[in-house]
Formats: sequence, structure tokens, C-alpha cells
Amino acid sequence: MTTEAITNADKTFVQIRSDIIAGRIESGAKLSEPELSTKYGVSRAVIREAINRLAACHIVERKANVGARVVALSPQGLIQLYQVREALEGMAARLAAENMTNEEIAQLQALLVSHKSSIAGSESYYQEAGDVDFHYRIIMGSKNDQLINVLFNGLYHLVRMYRVQLGMAGPRVTKAFDEHLHIASAIANRDGELAEMLMRRHIHYSKNTIESLLTNELDD
Repeated sequence: MTTEAITNADKTFVQIRSDIIAGRIESGAKLSEPELSTKYGVSRAVIREAINRLAACHIVERKANVGARVVALSPQGLIQLYQVREALEGMAARLAAENMTNEEIAQLQALLVSHKSSIAGSESYYQEAGDVDFHYRIIMGSKNDQLINVLFNGLYHLVRMYRVQLGMAGPRVTKAFDEHLHIASAIANRDGELAEMLMRRHIHYSKNTIESLLTNELDD
């Protein structure tokens, strides 16, 4: 495969992943190779590779006699996912308090300053993936390769589907931001026990918000 083809495949994968996470491709939607090939202007082989990679990210699932579908967001799926997330990201926060450098902590706090300006007067608290995501910074700051691998390769993008589509809107915006501030403060003070407790509580509150929204949607 040529370098151009690899680059094209990577770009298509990232684009489709972004569209799924943001809900532009709806949860539960069937993925048609011919339709996606036309939509994204690439070959079916590139689409097939992208779908395989999306399945590895746990945001697409394959079922016999059905084919590939975007994972459906559900209260049961949310609860199970966030139970694991609460435990693992709580651990990440504790390790971050122990292992992040002073410079990394300063960058984390500066990130929150930029978040504060971006959400001023806003009804949503949307964080892009990667370095501008508060949770990403803390997970990386844990410096535990096994934990980073489990969270990023196993859970990160599925968690982002719930967070982006349902988790950070209305009254929850200010509360979530304040919780981020307290977590960052505990990490800066090298208080791993407090950082873990605050992170677990933050994720639990977020789960309750998303669960309520999902339940209301299903009842409508």
C-alpha cells in the first residue's frame, strides 16, 4: 500500500470516528460500505478498513446477519461503562498526583483557564479529543502504560460518545468545570487520595446526568 493510500485511510478513519462521536452518524445506525464510500469519496476497501478500526475502538459492532452498526447508547451500556471508567480514571487521577511534573500540572491548570473562557455564557462544555481534553491529560499524566492502553484503546472513544452527545450541557456545565478545578487542585497539591475521590465523584455525577437524559429520550 502506498503512503498516500495509508494517509487517505487514516484520514477517513478519523473523520468517520469524529462523525460517530459527535452523533452526525447516529448511534445504532447501520454502516453501509457503498454509501460511506460515496459519502467520503474513498474506495470501499478504505471504508472496510475504517470500520474494522472503529470496531477495535468499541464504537462500532458487528453482528451476524446484520453487519456493522454504530454502538447504540443505552442506560445499561452507560452504567457498565461508567462503573469501569470511575474506577480506572480515579486510579489515573491518583497516579497523576504522584507522577505529573510541575510543568505538566501548570499546563493542566492553564488548560482549565482556556476552558473557562470558552464556556463563558455557553450552555455546553465540549472538549475536543487529545491534549485539549482534561481527562486525556490526566490519563497521560498517570504515566502508567497499561492503564493508558486500557483507557485509550478500550474505552476512550466510547466514553466520548456519551460525553459529547449527552454529558456536558445545561446546569451540568458549571458544576463539571468546578469539579475539574478541584481535581486539578488536588493533583497540584500532590494529594492522590483526594484526587482519586474527586475524580470518581465527578464521573459518578456525570453518569447520573447522562442516564437521566437517556431515560427521558427513551420515554419520549
